[in-house]
Parts: sequence; structure tokens; C-alpha cells
Amino acid sequence: MAGGTARQGESVISRVLAVLGAFDEQHRTLTLTELAERADLPLSTAYRQVNELVDGGALTRSSGGTYAIGRMIWDLGLLAPVQTGLRQVASPFLHDLYGATLATVHLAVREGQEVLYLDRLSGHTSVPVVSKVGSRLPLHATGVGKVLLAHSPPEVRTSVLSSLARITPYTITQPRQLSDQLARIRRDGYATTVEEMTLGACSVAVPIRQGTPDGEVVAALGIVVPDLKRDRPRLSTALMVAAQGISRSLRALDL
Repeated sequence: MAGGTARQGESVISRVLAVLGAFDEQHRTLTLTELAERADLPLSTAYRQVNELVDGGALTRSSGGTYAIGRMIWDLGLLAPVQTGLRQVASPFLHDLYGATLATVHLAVREGQEVLYLDRLSGHTSVPVVSKVGSRLPLHATGVGKVLLAHSPPEVRTSVLSSLARITPYTITQPRQLSDQLARIRRDGYATTVEEMTLGACSVAVPIRQGTPDGEVVAALGIVVPDLKRDRPRLSTALMVAAQGISRSLRALDL
């Protein structure tokens, strides 16, 4: 079906959505051939659509010829009411935390089986931090990720626990050990990591709830530091106070 579509009568918008929909958690980068196959489009049609999406910033092309979701899609996603409202409400609390600790501060939400970073303020100390705004990292190896995993639906926890990738020598890869830790997070109200995502970096994180102390966990707030030997109580308390402030602001704005 040279020059046509794989599905007769399909609109241009449908083809564009098919190309964008070809990407998912297991397919973050794709070749043109893979894009065409997953979008169910002829190669020539996929080629035209992909080039236009690259020109518009919706896709990016690597030097190796593979494609990935571009910054434009991320920017548009931030306009979604929940994420936009959350970032705006949380921003002053993140700055207060940063001012009090001079550490890297994170605001994150769960997206599928990963943690999505909505905001980040970089700390003054030279701690290796791999996260950036818009990046996705494993739930089981990050402080904010553990908080979100602890409060996620049972089916999400089961799926994550069934495949725990080792990222550093300190990453928890035993399902029982992590399951016990998640129970403690729900009990104690905060999570910690010790070089589980990046060597030389530790973290503390707490949940942000929707409106009330017993409300749904909608996000996580975290701090990354070189070690937690002395400062864990101080950092966890500061995070809890900030998270409660964010929750009250969300309730006041009905977000």
C-alpha cells in the first residue's frame, strides 16, 4: 500500500498519535522500522510523520538513528491540571527545603512502574544525582520511588517486586526484604536509600497526600545527601512539615 496508510481512511492526526503511542516503558527508543511496525504504518508514511515530529520537537533523533519522545511532549504534559497545580503549590516548599538544607530536593509522582521527576532543585554539595526534571527512574531504588511504591496499588507492588534490577551493589533485589521495607515506610511515614541508585548518594523521602493526613498519596518529596548517619531525623522531620504544607495547600485549592 505504497504511500497510503495501513488502515484505510485513517486521518493524519490518527497516524501521529499512532507514532507517539508506539513508545512505552519498555520501548523508550525505537528505530524507524520499529516505529512503523508498532504504529502499524507503511515505512514511507512513518518516515514522513517521524521527520515532521522531529522538526516540531515532539521526537528526537539520536546520532545512532533511533528516536525518542522529545521535550515538547514533556512540556505539554506539564500543562495537565494535576501536575501543573502540584508543581505550583509545591514550589515554595521546595525552595524552603533547599534553603534550610542546601541539598538536592525532588518532587516526583508515580507513572506506571517508574518514578517521574516533576521538579528538582540542585544542592550545593557534590553528591552524584542522576535525576533531572522529566526523567524516569526505578521505583525500588530511589527514595521518592519507594514512598510511591509503598502506597501504590497491590498489583503495582507485585509487578515491581517480581523484577528488581540491581543498579549498584547496594540496591535491594530481594522481594521479601523490600516488601518489609515498604511496610515500614507505610508505618513510619518516610523512606530512605543508601547508595541504591547512585554510589555516594543517599536519600530521604516522604509522601504528599491529597488534602488530609489520611488522603490518597499523590506525590513524593525527597532530599538527596552524601550520608544519613547524623541528619536523618532532621531531614525526615523537615520533609514531613513541607509535605503537610503542600497537602494543606492542595486542599485549599481543591486540587
